Amino acid sequence: MTTESQADAQGEPKPGTLQALAVYGERRSLVMLSLGFASGLPNLLIFDTLSAWLRDAGLSLEVIAFFGLATLAYSLKFLWAPLVDRVQVPLITKWLGHRRSWMLICQVLIVLGLWLIAGTNPAVNLGMMALFAVFVGFVSATQDIVIDAWRIEAAVTEKQGAMAAAYQWGFRIAMIVAGVVPLALSEFVGWNTSYAIMALLMAVGVLGVLGAPREAQHEVRKIDADDIPRRPGRDGLEWALRLGLFVLGALVLGSGLAGNAAILSTGLTNIGLPGPAAGIEALWSAKPGGIFAQVAGVLIGAIVIFLAARPAPGRETRPGRYLGVALGAPLADFFRRYGQAAGLILALICVYRLSDFVLNIMNPFYLDMGFSKLEIAEVRKVLGAVMSVVGVGLGGFAIARFGLIRALVVGAFAGPISNLVFAWLATQGPQIWALSIAIGVDNIAAGFAGTCLIAYMSSLTGPGFTATQYALFSSLYALLGKLIASQSGRIVEGAATAADSGAMFASLKPLFYNLPPQTFASAMEKSGVSAAALGAGYVVFFVYSALLGTLGIALAFMVARLPPVQEETTAEA
Repeated sequence: MTTESQADAQGEPKPGTLQALAVYGERRSLVMLSLGFASGLPNLLIFDTLSAWLRDAGLSLEVIAFFGLATLAYSLKFLWAPLVDRVQVPLITKWLGHRRSWMLICQVLIVLGLWLIAGTNPAVNLGMMALFAVFVGFVSATQDIVIDAWRIEAAVTEKQGAMAAAYQWGFRIAMIVAGVVPLALSEFVGWNTSYAIMALLMAVGVLGVLGAPREAQHEVRKIDADDIPRRPGRDGLEWALRLGLFVLGALVLGSGLAGNAAILSTGLTNIGLPGPAAGIEALWSAKPGGIFAQVAGVLIGAIVIFLAARPAPGRETRPGRYLGVALGAPLADFFRRYGQAAGLILALICVYRLSDFVLNIMNPFYLDMGFSKLEIAEVRKVLGAVMSVVGVGLGGFAIARFGLIRALVVGAFAGPISNLVFAWLATQGPQIWALSIAIGVDNIAAGFAGTCLIAYMSSLTGPGFTATQYALFSSLYALLGKLIASQSGRIVEGAATAADSGAMFASLKPLFYNLPPQTFASAMEKSGVSAAALGAGYVVFFVYSALLGTLGIALAFMVARLPPVQEETTAEA
Protein backbone atom coordinates (compact mmCIF):
# COMPACT_ATOMS: atom_id res chain seq x y z
CA MET A 1 0.00 0.00 0.00
CA THR A 2 1.39 3.39 -0.98
CA THR A 3 1.29 5.86 1.89
CA GLU A 4 0.65 9.55 1.57
CA SER A 5 4.10 10.44 2.80
CA GLN A 6 5.62 8.26 0.14
CA ALA A 7 3.43 9.84 -2.51
CA ASP A 8 4.55 13.29 -1.38
CA ALA A 9 8.17 12.20 -1.47
CA GLN A 10 7.71 11.05 -5.06
CA GLY A 11 6.12 14.36 -6.03
CA GLU A 12 2.79 12.87 -7.01
CA PRO A 13 0.06 15.54 -7.44
CA LYS A 14 -3.00 15.50 -5.20
CA PRO A 15 -6.33 14.74 -6.93
CA GLY A 16 -8.74 17.57 -7.69
CA THR A 17 -12.09 18.08 -6.01
CA LEU A 18 -14.08 16.10 -8.58
CA GLN A 19 -11.55 13.27 -8.51
CA ALA A 20 -11.76 13.16 -4.72
CA LEU A 21 -15.56 12.99 -4.83
CA ALA A 22 -15.46 10.34 -7.55
CA VAL A 23 -13.89 7.91 -5.07
CA TYR A 24 -17.34 7.41 -3.52
CA GLY A 25 -18.70 6.08 -6.82
CA GLU A 26 -16.04 3.44 -7.26
CA ARG A 27 -16.87 -0.25 -7.04
CA ARG A 28 -14.86 -0.74 -3.85
CA SER A 29 -16.72 2.05 -2.04
CA LEU A 30 -20.12 0.67 -3.06
CA VAL A 31 -19.06 -2.79 -1.87
CA MET A 32 -17.91 -1.24 1.39
CA LEU A 33 -21.37 0.27 1.85
CA SER A 34 -22.96 -3.19 1.70
CA LEU A 35 -20.31 -4.69 3.98
CA GLY A 36 -20.93 -1.92 6.52
CA PHE A 37 -24.60 -2.85 6.43
CA ALA A 38 -23.73 -6.52 7.00
CA SER A 39 -21.58 -5.49 9.98
CA GLY A 40 -24.12 -3.21 11.64
CA LEU A 41 -27.19 -5.45 11.25
CA PRO A 42 -26.24 -8.32 13.62
CA ASN A 43 -24.53 -5.92 16.02
CA LEU A 44 -27.71 -4.03 16.86
CA LEU A 45 -29.95 -7.09 16.62
CA ILE A 46 -28.18 -8.81 19.51
CA PHE A 47 -27.03 -5.75 21.44
CA ASP A 48 -30.15 -3.58 21.44
CA THR A 49 -33.22 -4.88 19.63
CA LEU A 50 -33.05 -8.28 21.31
CA SER A 51 -33.55 -6.57 24.68
CA ALA A 52 -36.96 -5.33 23.49
CA TRP A 53 -37.97 -8.88 22.53
CA LEU A 54 -36.80 -10.21 25.91
CA ARG A 55 -38.69 -7.50 27.81
CA ASP A 56 -41.78 -8.21 25.71
CA ALA A 57 -41.45 -11.85 26.78
CA GLY A 58 -41.64 -10.79 30.43
CA LEU A 59 -37.97 -11.21 31.41
CA SER A 60 -36.38 -9.10 34.14
CA LEU A 61 -34.03 -6.21 33.47
CA GLU A 62 -31.23 -8.12 35.24
CA VAL A 63 -31.52 -11.01 32.76
CA ILE A 64 -31.72 -8.59 29.83
CA ALA A 65 -28.59 -6.78 30.98
CA PHE A 66 -26.70 -10.08 31.12
CA PHE A 67 -27.51 -10.64 27.43
CA GLY A 68 -25.49 -7.51 26.68
CA LEU A 69 -22.39 -9.61 27.33
CA ALA A 70 -23.08 -11.34 24.02
CA THR A 71 -21.20 -8.43 22.47
CA LEU A 72 -18.11 -9.06 24.62
CA ALA A 73 -16.56 -10.66 21.54
CA TYR A 74 -16.25 -7.21 19.93
CA SER A 75 -13.86 -6.15 22.72
CA LEU A 76 -11.77 -9.32 22.46
CA LYS A 77 -11.64 -9.87 18.71
CA PHE A 78 -7.92 -9.10 18.50
CA LEU A 79 -7.25 -12.35 20.39
CA TRP A 80 -8.36 -14.58 17.52
CA ALA A 81 -7.53 -12.17 14.71
CA PRO A 82 -4.22 -14.08 14.14
CA LEU A 83 -6.30 -17.08 13.06
CA VAL A 84 -8.01 -14.92 10.45
CA ASP A 85 -4.60 -13.81 9.18
CA ARG A 86 -3.06 -17.29 9.11
CA VAL A 87 -5.80 -19.87 8.41
CA GLN A 88 -7.22 -20.38 4.93
CA VAL A 89 -10.82 -21.44 4.37
CA PRO A 90 -10.79 -24.83 2.60
CA LEU A 91 -12.11 -25.09 -0.98
CA ILE A 92 -13.31 -21.50 -1.55
CA THR A 93 -10.10 -19.54 -0.86
CA LYS A 94 -8.83 -20.20 -4.38
CA TRP A 95 -12.12 -18.94 -5.77
CA LEU A 96 -12.71 -15.83 -3.66
CA GLY A 97 -9.35 -15.07 -2.08
CA HIS A 98 -8.36 -15.19 1.58
CA ARG A 99 -10.45 -12.31 2.95
CA ARG A 100 -13.61 -12.73 0.90
CA SER A 101 -13.81 -16.44 1.69
CA TRP A 102 -13.68 -15.63 5.41
CA MET A 103 -16.36 -12.95 4.98
CA LEU A 104 -18.68 -15.31 3.14
CA ILE A 105 -18.33 -18.05 5.77
CA CYS A 106 -19.00 -15.52 8.56
CA GLN A 107 -22.12 -14.21 6.82
CA VAL A 108 -23.51 -17.69 6.28
CA LEU A 109 -22.97 -18.43 9.98
CA ILE A 110 -24.60 -15.13 11.00
CA VAL A 111 -27.66 -16.01 8.91
CA LEU A 112 -27.74 -19.41 10.62
CA GLY A 113 -27.41 -17.83 14.08
CA LEU A 114 -30.16 -15.27 13.47
CA TRP A 115 -32.37 -18.01 12.03
CA LEU A 116 -31.83 -20.09 15.17
CA ILE A 117 -32.70 -17.07 17.34
CA ALA A 118 -35.82 -16.56 15.23
CA GLY A 119 -36.88 -20.13 15.98
CA THR A 120 -36.46 -19.82 19.76
CA ASN A 121 -38.97 -18.83 22.43
CA PRO A 122 -37.07 -16.91 25.17
CA ALA A 123 -39.79 -17.62 27.73
CA VAL A 124 -39.20 -21.37 27.30
CA ASN A 125 -35.62 -21.77 26.03
CA LEU A 126 -33.79 -18.75 27.44
CA GLY A 127 -30.49 -20.63 27.70
CA MET A 128 -30.56 -21.64 24.05
CA MET A 129 -31.34 -18.09 22.96
CA ALA A 130 -28.40 -16.82 25.04
CA LEU A 131 -26.14 -19.41 23.39
CA PHE A 132 -27.30 -18.38 19.91
CA ALA A 133 -26.81 -14.68 20.75
CA VAL A 134 -23.24 -15.35 21.92
CA PHE A 135 -22.63 -17.33 18.73
CA VAL A 136 -23.87 -14.47 16.54
CA GLY A 137 -21.79 -11.99 18.53
CA PHE A 138 -18.63 -14.06 18.09
CA VAL A 139 -19.13 -14.62 14.36
CA SER A 140 -20.15 -11.00 13.78
CA ALA A 141 -17.00 -9.77 15.55
CA THR A 142 -14.98 -12.15 13.36
CA GLN A 143 -16.71 -10.73 10.29
CA ASP A 144 -15.64 -7.24 11.42
CA ILE A 145 -12.02 -8.42 11.63
CA VAL A 146 -12.16 -9.66 8.04
CA ILE A 147 -14.04 -6.66 6.66
CA ASP A 148 -11.45 -4.29 8.13
CA ALA A 149 -8.63 -6.40 6.68
CA TRP A 150 -10.25 -6.52 3.22
CA ARG A 151 -10.86 -2.76 3.29
CA ILE A 152 -7.21 -2.09 4.07
CA GLU A 153 -5.83 -4.53 1.50
CA ALA A 154 -8.25 -3.65 -1.32
CA ALA A 155 -7.44 0.07 -1.60
CA VAL A 156 -4.44 2.39 -1.36
CA THR A 157 -4.10 4.67 1.65
CA GLU A 158 -5.43 7.75 -0.17
CA LYS A 159 -8.76 5.94 -0.71
CA GLN A 160 -9.06 4.59 2.83
CA GLY A 161 -11.02 7.66 3.90
CA ALA A 162 -13.74 6.98 1.33
CA MET A 163 -13.73 3.29 2.23
CA ALA A 164 -14.10 4.09 5.94
CA ALA A 165 -16.85 6.60 5.19
CA ALA A 166 -18.79 4.11 3.05
CA TYR A 167 -18.45 1.49 5.78
CA GLN A 168 -19.80 3.88 8.42
CA TRP A 169 -22.71 4.91 6.18
CA GLY A 170 -23.66 1.28 5.65
CA PHE A 171 -23.32 0.59 9.37
CA ARG A 172 -25.63 3.50 10.25
CA ILE A 173 -28.23 2.40 7.70
CA ALA A 174 -28.16 -1.07 9.25
CA MET A 175 -28.61 0.37 12.73
CA ILE A 176 -31.72 2.24 11.59
CA VAL A 177 -33.10 -0.87 9.90
CA ALA A 178 -32.27 -3.20 12.81
CA GLY A 179 -33.59 -0.72 15.35
CA VAL A 180 -36.89 0.12 13.66
CA VAL A 181 -38.01 -2.66 11.31
CA PRO A 182 -38.06 -5.60 13.79
CA LEU A 183 -40.02 -3.58 16.34
CA ALA A 184 -42.57 -2.54 13.73
CA LEU A 185 -42.86 -6.03 12.25
CA SER A 186 -43.23 -7.63 15.69
CA GLU A 187 -46.59 -5.89 16.10
CA PHE A 188 -47.97 -7.68 13.04
CA VAL A 189 -46.07 -10.93 12.51
CA GLY A 190 -44.34 -11.48 15.86
CA TRP A 191 -40.72 -11.36 16.95
CA ASN A 192 -39.75 -14.73 15.51
CA THR A 193 -40.79 -13.85 11.98
CA SER A 194 -39.25 -10.39 12.18
CA TYR A 195 -35.87 -11.89 13.15
CA ALA A 196 -36.16 -14.42 10.32
CA ILE A 197 -36.63 -11.49 7.93
CA MET A 198 -33.56 -9.79 9.43
CA ALA A 199 -31.56 -12.96 8.75
CA LEU A 200 -32.56 -12.77 5.09
CA LEU A 201 -31.35 -9.15 4.92
CA MET A 202 -27.80 -10.43 5.43
CA ALA A 203 -28.02 -11.22 1.71
CA VAL A 204 -26.95 -7.59 1.21
CA GLY A 205 -23.55 -8.49 2.64
CA VAL A 206 -23.33 -11.72 0.66
CA LEU A 207 -23.93 -9.79 -2.57
CA GLY A 208 -21.25 -7.34 -1.51
CA VAL A 209 -18.73 -10.15 -1.02
CA LEU A 210 -19.54 -11.75 -4.36
CA GLY A 211 -19.29 -8.40 -6.12
CA ALA A 212 -16.12 -7.27 -4.35
CA PRO A 213 -12.84 -7.09 -6.26
CA ARG A 214 -10.15 -9.42 -4.96
CA GLU A 215 -7.85 -7.82 -2.42
CA ALA A 216 -4.06 -7.83 -2.82
CA GLN A 217 -2.55 -11.30 -2.61
CA HIS A 218 -2.59 -12.23 1.05
CA GLU A 219 0.65 -13.52 2.53
CA VAL A 220 0.07 -16.31 5.04
CA ARG A 221 3.11 -16.27 7.28
CA LYS A 222 4.07 -19.78 8.25
CA ILE A 223 5.07 -20.59 11.83
CA ASP A 224 8.08 -22.87 11.54
CA ALA A 225 8.31 -25.38 14.39
CA ASP A 226 10.03 -28.21 12.50
CA ASP A 227 13.15 -27.86 14.66
CA ILE A 228 11.18 -28.77 17.80
CA PRO A 229 10.52 -32.50 18.39
CA ARG A 230 6.90 -33.64 18.53
CA ARG A 231 5.81 -34.97 21.94
CA PRO A 232 2.03 -35.51 21.64
CA GLY A 233 1.35 -36.26 25.32
CA ARG A 234 3.34 -33.38 26.72
CA ASP A 235 2.26 -30.99 23.97
CA GLY A 236 -1.41 -31.86 24.53
CA LEU A 237 -1.15 -31.12 28.26
CA GLU A 238 0.69 -27.88 27.58
CA TRP A 239 -1.91 -26.80 25.01
CA ALA A 240 -4.65 -27.42 27.59
CA LEU A 241 -2.86 -25.40 30.28
CA ARG A 242 -1.96 -22.53 27.94
CA LEU A 243 -5.43 -22.30 26.42
CA GLY A 244 -7.00 -22.44 29.89
CA LEU A 245 -4.85 -19.51 30.99
CA PHE A 246 -5.61 -17.76 27.70
CA VAL A 247 -9.38 -18.07 28.22
CA LEU A 248 -9.10 -16.90 31.84
CA GLY A 249 -7.08 -13.87 30.80
CA ALA A 250 -9.52 -13.12 28.00
CA LEU A 251 -12.48 -13.19 30.40
CA VAL A 252 -10.76 -10.85 32.87
CA LEU A 253 -9.60 -8.51 30.10
CA GLY A 254 -12.98 -8.56 28.37
CA SER A 255 -14.83 -7.91 31.63
CA GLY A 256 -12.65 -4.85 32.13
CA LEU A 257 -13.15 -3.56 28.59
CA ALA A 258 -16.92 -4.13 28.78
CA GLY A 259 -17.20 -2.69 32.31
CA ASN A 260 -19.25 -5.72 33.34
CA ALA A 261 -18.06 -8.43 35.75
CA ALA A 262 -21.12 -10.68 35.34
CA ILE A 263 -19.18 -13.50 33.65
CA LEU A 264 -16.43 -13.47 36.26
CA SER A 265 -18.87 -13.40 39.18
CA THR A 266 -21.02 -16.15 37.64
CA GLY A 267 -17.96 -18.35 37.15
CA LEU A 268 -16.81 -17.83 40.74
CA THR A 269 -20.30 -18.57 42.03
CA ASN A 270 -20.48 -21.78 40.01
CA ILE A 271 -17.25 -23.07 41.58
CA GLY A 272 -18.49 -22.34 45.09
CA LEU A 273 -17.01 -18.88 45.73
CA PRO A 274 -20.03 -16.57 46.15
CA GLY A 275 -18.16 -14.18 48.46
CA PRO A 276 -15.40 -13.27 45.99
CA ALA A 277 -18.04 -13.13 43.24
CA ALA A 278 -20.05 -10.51 45.14
CA GLY A 279 -16.85 -8.61 45.93
CA ILE A 280 -15.85 -8.39 42.28
CA GLU A 281 -19.34 -7.23 41.28
CA ALA A 282 -19.24 -4.51 43.94
CA LEU A 283 -15.73 -3.45 42.97
CA TRP A 284 -16.59 -3.27 39.26
CA SER A 285 -19.78 -1.27 39.78
CA ALA A 286 -18.49 1.20 42.42
CA LYS A 287 -18.91 4.88 41.50
CA PRO A 288 -16.63 6.48 40.45
CA GLY A 289 -13.77 4.21 41.52
CA GLY A 290 -15.06 1.12 39.69
CA ILE A 291 -13.43 2.29 36.48
CA PHE A 292 -10.00 1.81 38.06
CA ALA A 293 -10.91 -1.78 38.94
CA GLN A 294 -12.01 -2.30 35.33
CA VAL A 295 -8.75 -0.90 33.96
CA ALA A 296 -6.85 -3.07 36.43
CA GLY A 297 -8.83 -6.02 35.04
CA VAL A 298 -7.69 -5.10 31.54
CA LEU A 299 -4.05 -4.99 32.65
CA ILE A 300 -4.25 -8.22 34.67
CA GLY A 301 -6.01 -10.02 31.81
CA ALA A 302 -3.37 -8.81 29.34
CA ILE A 303 -0.58 -10.07 31.63
CA VAL A 304 -2.24 -13.49 31.96
CA ILE A 305 -2.60 -13.71 28.16
CA PHE A 306 1.04 -12.70 27.75
CA LEU A 307 2.14 -15.44 30.14
CA ALA A 308 -0.09 -17.98 28.36
CA ALA A 309 1.53 -17.18 25.01
CA ARG A 310 5.12 -16.69 26.20
CA PRO A 311 7.58 -19.48 25.34
CA ALA A 312 8.68 -21.42 28.41
CA PRO A 313 12.02 -20.08 29.73
CA GLY A 314 14.93 -22.31 28.90
CA ARG A 315 13.17 -24.73 26.57
CA GLU A 316 11.31 -24.52 23.28
CA THR A 317 7.96 -26.27 22.85
CA ARG A 318 5.64 -26.41 19.88
CA PRO A 319 2.64 -24.82 21.72
CA GLY A 320 4.90 -22.04 23.02
CA ARG A 321 6.30 -21.39 19.56
CA TYR A 322 2.88 -21.31 17.89
CA LEU A 323 1.19 -19.03 20.42
CA GLY A 324 4.23 -16.81 20.88
CA VAL A 325 4.63 -16.18 17.17
CA ALA A 326 0.91 -15.89 16.38
CA LEU A 327 0.32 -13.21 19.03
CA GLY A 328 3.79 -11.70 19.27
CA ALA A 329 4.83 -11.44 15.62
CA PRO A 330 2.24 -8.75 14.71
CA LEU A 331 3.46 -6.55 17.57
CA ALA A 332 7.10 -7.24 16.76
CA ASP A 333 6.46 -6.37 13.10
CA PHE A 334 4.85 -3.04 14.04
CA PHE A 335 7.68 -2.02 16.38
CA ARG A 336 10.30 -3.18 13.88
CA ARG A 337 8.83 -1.11 11.06
CA TYR A 338 8.28 2.07 13.10
CA GLY A 339 11.15 1.79 15.56
CA GLN A 340 11.31 4.61 18.10
CA ALA A 341 8.28 6.28 16.51
CA ALA A 342 6.03 3.32 17.44
CA GLY A 343 5.40 4.64 20.95
CA LEU A 344 4.51 8.08 19.58
CA ILE A 345 2.07 6.55 17.09
CA LEU A 346 0.36 4.41 19.75
CA ALA A 347 0.09 7.46 22.01
CA LEU A 348 -1.64 9.38 19.19
CA ILE A 349 -4.13 6.53 18.71
CA CYS A 350 -4.92 6.57 22.45
CA VAL A 351 -5.49 10.34 22.73
CA TYR A 352 -6.69 11.34 19.26
CA ARG A 353 -10.38 11.28 20.26
CA LEU A 354 -9.88 11.77 23.98
CA SER A 355 -11.92 14.98 24.04
CA ASP A 356 -14.89 13.04 22.60
CA PHE A 357 -14.67 10.05 24.94
CA VAL A 358 -14.83 12.15 28.12
CA LEU A 359 -18.26 13.51 27.14
CA ASN A 360 -20.12 10.79 29.00
CA ILE A 361 -22.39 13.21 30.89
CA MET A 362 -24.15 14.83 27.94
CA ASN A 363 -27.68 13.58 28.65
CA PRO A 364 -27.52 14.90 32.26
CA PHE A 365 -26.15 18.17 30.86
CA TYR A 366 -29.04 18.58 28.43
CA LEU A 367 -31.60 17.73 31.12
CA ASP A 368 -29.96 20.10 33.63
CA MET A 369 -30.18 22.87 31.04
CA GLY A 370 -33.95 22.44 30.90
CA PHE A 371 -34.43 20.59 27.61
CA SER A 372 -37.19 17.96 27.56
CA LYS A 373 -36.41 14.34 26.80
CA LEU A 374 -38.38 14.61 23.56
CA GLU A 375 -36.39 17.65 22.44
CA ILE A 376 -33.11 15.90 23.21
CA ALA A 377 -34.17 12.76 21.34
CA GLU A 378 -35.38 14.66 18.27
CA VAL A 379 -32.22 16.75 17.90
CA ARG A 380 -29.71 14.03 18.81
CA LYS A 381 -31.28 11.16 16.87
CA VAL A 382 -32.45 13.00 13.76
CA LEU A 383 -30.23 16.03 13.24
CA GLY A 384 -27.28 14.31 14.94
CA ALA A 385 -27.51 11.29 12.64
CA VAL A 386 -27.67 13.47 9.51
CA MET A 387 -24.72 15.62 10.59
CA SER A 388 -22.72 12.51 11.48
CA VAL A 389 -23.19 11.22 7.92
CA VAL A 390 -22.04 14.60 6.61
CA GLY A 391 -18.95 14.55 8.84
CA VAL A 392 -18.02 11.04 7.76
CA GLY A 393 -18.30 12.03 4.10
CA LEU A 394 -16.22 15.18 4.63
CA GLY A 395 -13.53 13.10 6.30
CA GLY A 396 -13.32 10.71 3.38
CA PHE A 397 -13.27 13.60 0.90
CA ALA A 398 -10.51 15.43 2.82
CA ILE A 399 -8.29 12.35 2.86
CA ALA A 400 -8.73 11.81 -0.88
CA ARG A 401 -8.30 15.49 -1.75
CA PHE A 402 -5.60 16.68 0.66
CA GLY A 403 -3.93 13.48 1.88
CA LEU A 404 -4.23 11.38 5.01
CA ILE A 405 -1.75 13.19 7.24
CA ARG A 406 -3.14 16.66 6.51
CA ALA A 407 -6.67 15.42 7.15
CA LEU A 408 -5.51 13.69 10.35
CA VAL A 409 -4.08 16.96 11.69
CA VAL A 410 -7.29 18.82 10.84
CA GLY A 411 -9.34 16.09 12.50
CA ALA A 412 -7.32 16.50 15.70
CA PHE A 413 -8.77 20.01 16.02
CA ALA A 414 -12.34 18.81 15.53
CA GLY A 415 -13.00 17.41 19.01
CA PRO A 416 -11.63 20.35 21.03
CA ILE A 417 -13.47 22.89 18.87
CA SER A 418 -16.81 21.06 19.15
CA ASN A 419 -16.40 20.85 22.94
CA LEU A 420 -15.95 24.61 23.13
CA VAL A 421 -19.26 24.90 21.26
CA PHE A 422 -20.87 22.99 24.15
CA ALA A 423 -19.36 25.53 26.56
CA TRP A 424 -21.11 28.21 24.51
CA LEU A 425 -24.36 26.20 24.58
CA ALA A 426 -24.30 26.17 28.39
CA THR A 427 -24.57 29.99 28.37
CA GLN A 428 -27.55 30.08 25.97
CA GLY A 429 -30.22 28.38 28.05
CA PRO A 430 -32.71 25.81 26.71
CA GLN A 431 -32.86 27.16 23.16
CA ILE A 432 -33.55 24.53 20.50
CA TRP A 433 -31.65 26.45 17.85
CA ALA A 434 -28.54 26.56 20.06
CA LEU A 435 -28.84 22.85 20.87
CA SER A 436 -29.14 22.09 17.15
CA ILE A 437 -26.00 24.07 16.35
CA ALA A 438 -23.98 22.41 19.12
CA ILE A 439 -25.08 18.85 18.28
CA GLY A 440 -24.68 19.49 14.56
CA VAL A 441 -21.11 20.76 14.97
CA ASP A 442 -20.26 17.93 17.37
CA ASN A 443 -21.51 15.18 15.05
CA ILE A 444 -19.79 16.63 11.99
CA ALA A 445 -16.55 16.90 13.96
CA ALA A 446 -16.85 13.39 15.39
CA GLY A 447 -17.63 11.88 11.97
CA PHE A 448 -14.69 13.69 10.36
CA ALA A 449 -12.20 12.78 13.09
CA GLY A 450 -13.42 9.19 13.31
CA THR A 451 -12.95 8.64 9.59
CA CYS A 452 -9.45 10.12 9.70
CA LEU A 453 -8.46 7.90 12.64
CA ILE A 454 -9.80 4.75 10.96
CA ALA A 455 -7.88 5.54 7.79
CA TYR A 456 -4.72 6.31 9.75
CA MET A 457 -4.87 3.09 11.78
CA SER A 458 -5.43 1.24 8.51
CA SER A 459 -2.25 2.73 7.05
CA LEU A 460 -0.17 1.37 9.96
CA THR A 461 -0.79 -2.32 9.28
CA GLY A 462 1.82 -4.56 7.68
CA PRO A 463 1.46 -7.29 5.04
CA GLY A 464 0.39 -10.59 6.54
CA PHE A 465 -0.71 -9.01 9.83
CA THR A 466 -3.48 -6.68 8.65
CA ALA A 467 -6.35 -8.25 10.61
CA THR A 468 -4.41 -8.68 13.86
CA GLN A 469 -2.77 -5.27 13.94
CA TYR A 470 -5.90 -3.33 13.06
CA ALA A 471 -7.91 -5.29 15.65
CA LEU A 472 -5.31 -4.35 18.26
CA PHE A 473 -5.38 -0.66 17.30
CA SER A 474 -9.19 -0.52 17.36
CA SER A 475 -9.30 -2.15 20.81
CA LEU A 476 -6.68 0.25 22.16
CA TYR A 477 -7.90 3.66 21.07
CA ALA A 478 -10.78 4.07 23.58
CA LEU A 479 -9.10 2.66 26.70
CA LEU A 480 -7.53 5.87 28.04
CA GLY A 481 -10.70 7.84 27.36
CA LYS A 482 -12.71 5.33 29.39
CA LEU A 483 -10.45 5.88 32.41
CA ILE A 484 -10.46 9.67 32.25
CA ALA A 485 -14.21 9.85 31.54
CA SER A 486 -14.90 8.34 34.96
CA GLN A 487 -14.00 11.69 36.52
CA SER A 488 -16.23 13.89 34.34
CA GLY A 489 -19.04 14.31 36.88
CA ARG A 490 -16.64 15.07 39.70
CA ILE A 491 -14.97 17.80 37.65
CA VAL A 492 -18.31 19.50 36.95
CA GLU A 493 -19.46 19.42 40.56
CA GLY A 494 -16.02 20.31 41.94
CA ALA A 495 -15.79 23.37 39.70
CA ALA A 496 -19.38 24.34 40.60
CA THR A 497 -18.61 24.12 44.32
CA ALA A 498 -15.52 26.27 43.84
CA ALA A 499 -17.55 28.85 41.92
CA ASP A 500 -20.20 29.00 44.66
CA SER A 501 -17.59 29.49 47.36
CA GLY A 502 -16.32 32.63 45.65
CA ALA A 503 -12.99 31.07 44.82
CA MET A 504 -11.80 29.89 41.42
CA PHE A 505 -14.35 30.04 38.55
CA ALA A 506 -16.69 32.42 40.45
CA SER A 507 -16.15 34.96 37.66
CA LEU A 508 -18.09 32.68 35.31
CA LYS A 509 -21.34 32.84 37.31
CA PRO A 510 -22.58 36.16 35.81
CA LEU A 511 -22.85 34.40 32.43
CA PHE A 512 -25.92 32.58 33.77
CA TYR A 513 -27.75 35.27 35.74
CA ASN A 514 -30.11 36.30 32.92
CA LEU A 515 -31.01 32.86 31.59
CA PRO A 516 -34.57 31.45 31.78
CA PRO A 517 -35.48 30.18 35.28
CA GLN A 518 -35.63 26.51 34.20
CA THR A 519 -31.93 26.56 33.26
CA PHE A 520 -30.08 24.45 35.83
CA ALA A 521 -33.14 24.87 38.06
CA SER A 522 -32.56 21.60 39.92
CA ALA A 523 -28.90 22.34 40.62
CA MET A 524 -29.36 22.89 44.35
CA GLU A 525 -31.36 19.70 44.75
CA LYS A 526 -29.04 17.47 42.72
CA SER A 527 -25.59 18.91 43.31
CA GLY A 528 -26.01 21.26 46.28
CA VAL A 529 -24.92 24.36 44.34
CA SER A 530 -26.63 27.35 42.78
CA ALA A 531 -27.87 27.29 39.19
CA ALA A 532 -25.22 29.77 38.05
CA ALA A 533 -22.47 27.76 39.76
CA LEU A 534 -23.56 24.54 38.03
CA GLY A 535 -23.50 26.36 34.70
CA ALA A 536 -19.98 27.56 35.50
CA GLY A 537 -19.03 23.97 36.38
CA TYR A 538 -20.17 22.74 32.98
CA VAL A 539 -18.27 25.51 31.19
CA VAL A 540 -15.10 24.57 33.09
CA PHE A 541 -15.61 20.90 32.19
CA PHE A 542 -16.02 21.58 28.47
CA VAL A 543 -12.94 23.82 28.42
CA TYR A 544 -11.04 21.10 30.30
CA SER A 545 -12.17 18.48 27.75
CA ALA A 546 -11.04 20.75 24.92
CA LEU A 547 -7.63 21.15 26.56
CA LEU A 548 -7.34 17.36 26.71
CA GLY A 549 -7.75 17.41 22.95
CA THR A 550 -4.62 19.54 22.57
CA LEU A 551 -2.62 16.40 23.40
CA GLY A 552 -3.95 14.85 20.21
CA ILE A 553 -3.21 18.02 18.24
CA ALA A 554 0.41 18.10 19.45
CA LEU A 555 0.94 14.40 18.74
CA ALA A 556 -0.69 14.71 15.31
CA PHE A 557 1.81 17.43 14.35
CA MET A 558 4.68 15.30 15.68
CA VAL A 559 3.51 12.24 13.73
CA ALA A 560 3.13 14.38 10.59
CA ARG A 561 6.85 15.18 10.78
CA LEU A 562 7.89 11.51 10.87
CA PRO A 563 9.77 10.24 7.80
CA PRO A 564 7.90 7.76 5.60
CA VAL A 565 8.25 4.09 6.38
CA GLN A 566 9.67 2.06 3.53
CA GLU A 567 7.48 -0.92 2.81
CA GLU A 568 9.04 -4.35 2.58
CA THR A 569 8.25 -6.87 -0.06
CA THR A 570 9.07 -9.80 2.19
CA ALA A 571 9.28 -10.25 5.91
CA GLU A 572 9.87 -13.07 8.31
CA ALA A 573 7.24 -14.14 10.77
